[in-house]
Amino acid sequence: MAKVSMWNLYKKKVKTMARRCDVSGKGPLVGNNVSHANNKTKRRQLPNLRSVKITLEDGTTKRIKVAASELRTMKKKAAQAAAVS
Repeated sequence: MAKVSMWNLYKKKVKTMARRCDVSGKGPLVGNNVSHANNKTKRRQLPNLRSVKITLEDGTTKRIKVAASELRTMKKKAAQAAAVS
């Protein structure tokens, strides 16, 4: 029998959620930190995600992750729709 390390078992059990907006699809960007001496190291710029509850058509609620910029856009469009009607 092959020997299985505890770390491999742990890695398989842990599920990481994607850092991605469910509405716009915005995700992490990859770039470099640049020091004064011009040394470059990799970095990730993560989107500003907020967890929001939405009500579906059948009355149930669901929690989704939405970027803060997308929330602003949705509030703006909701206000414009309310002003028109």
